Amino acid sequence: MELKLALEKLNQLEKTNYALRHASSVLYVDGSTAAPKNSWRGRGEALGYLSALSYEAMVNPETGETLETILANRDQVSEKVYRQAEVLKEDYDDMHIIPMEEYVAYTQLLNESDAVWHEAKNNSDFASFAPVLEKLVAYHRRFATLKGKGEKAVYDVLLDTYEKGASMAALDPFFRTIREELTPLILEIAKKPQIGFDFQRHRWPVDQQRAFSEKIMALEGLDPANCTLGETEHPFTDGMNKWDVRITTHYHEEDASYSMYSVFHEGGHALYELGVADDLQFTSLAGGSTMGIHESQSRFYENLITRSRAFCAPLLKVMKACFPEQTEGLTEDALYAGINRSQPSLIRTEADELTYPLHVMIRYEIEKALIAGDLKVGELPGIWNDLYRKYLGLEVPDDRRGVLQDSHWSGGMFGYFPSYALGSAYGVQMLRQMEKDLDVWGAVAKGDLAPVTAWLGQKVHQYGKLKKPQELLQNAMGGPLDPKVYTGYLKEKYSALYGVKL
Repeated sequence: MELKLALEKLNQLEKTNYALRHASSVLYVDGSTAAPKNSWRGRGEALGYLSALSYEAMVNPETGETLETILANRDQVSEKVYRQAEVLKEDYDDMHIIPMEEYVAYTQLLNESDAVWHEAKNNSDFASFAPVLEKLVAYHRRFATLKGKGEKAVYDVLLDTYEKGASMAALDPFFRTIREELTPLILEIAKKPQIGFDFQRHRWPVDQQRAFSEKIMALEGLDPANCTLGETEHPFTDGMNKWDVRITTHYHEEDASYSMYSVFHEGGHALYELGVADDLQFTSLAGGSTMGIHESQSRFYENLITRSRAFCAPLLKVMKACFPEQTEGLTEDALYAGINRSQPSLIRTEADELTYPLHVMIRYEIEKALIAGDLKVGELPGIWNDLYRKYLGLEVPDDRRGVLQDSHWSGGMFGYFPSYALGSAYGVQMLRQMEKDLDVWGAVAKGDLAPVTAWLGQKVHQYGKLKKPQELLQNAMGGPLDPKVYTGYLKEKYSALYGVKL
């Protein structure tokens, strides 16, 4: 194939892929937020058809020849075009090893699984979810075995899907460092009396929380013309393009902090999507580089910025405007202590910054055994409860607050969870670099997050997938990942908060 024709075919392929992704995303967001309960049946038919079209666009001799032609002419194409071909070739290689019928059936299975999981969680009934989960696990074992060609451990293949280069060999010592460095502090804090403002002492009407969410989105710098907020069981973000990003939250009347930090977290994801360069839109290079890097942005805003002492002044001002009765007499110091309370908890998304990585570690350990075949699906509730008892000292009362709490497995996202811990660690090293370049805390104390977002935009957001992950991380962190920078940050912060000496 001539290069000129290959470039034309690449452009058409990108347009087709974007249109199909956009349609599928709209269906997913609608199904998770506004559609009636039983709509999953009809939606599954539509998603199955769209996935067949996507498969046919990618898996054919012409697409393979198009991408090979561009990759063979690196010196004659731009960096952007070459990188597009690289990314699409990875997708092509992943997809062509799976028969189309199986690919379509899997897409429909995910749609069914999401509906079954919601029902199972509402009823705290893992047994009703187990059969569909077994099908998902079998699919991913098969997919990863084919992709790895027997040369890589199956779980390593899945980890690499979300974080390029990730492996058990790298993650085992990463989580061991976290466990060894943080466990003594967690145990010492458990002996201390609780500190600061207690959100659960008040009732927080949902209507007031909705108004509050609009104000904190504005504080975070999210433009409602490009980013909307919906409500769902398990909060998520979906970036259609930089002019259409959907974030979601879930409200609890007994605790306004859940939704507040859900919005800050999903808002961090949104700022990443909104910051990708215009010329990368509608291509395979739009969106985040890896899920770990994406989570570094959500965790950056959720924890490093909006749980900081500096941010308490602008945050408290907005809280008092929206919740005058609940915040009467509340001081900045009490708010800072309250939003950083640390105690072992059952729910990952509600966990404090210090104990959070242990939640991720538990899921990592479970997934390793599950994908390797050392753990059966039916044994998941038991091992889940055992590990929460072992690492967090908690008794899990039911499946809803235990093994069914996260939506990731129902979405087939095996290998995703480590991204949350990696992202948290990436974020701390990005912060240390940012502090060298600008007065972070001076701006944050004024409620001005624009300089923070601009720095991240320059170092991370604008590039989308244009730069390879390790190049992007080097650009933003100034060096390789060092988990002790992350644990050192947590030890310094929480030792001071609770008056613990280690």
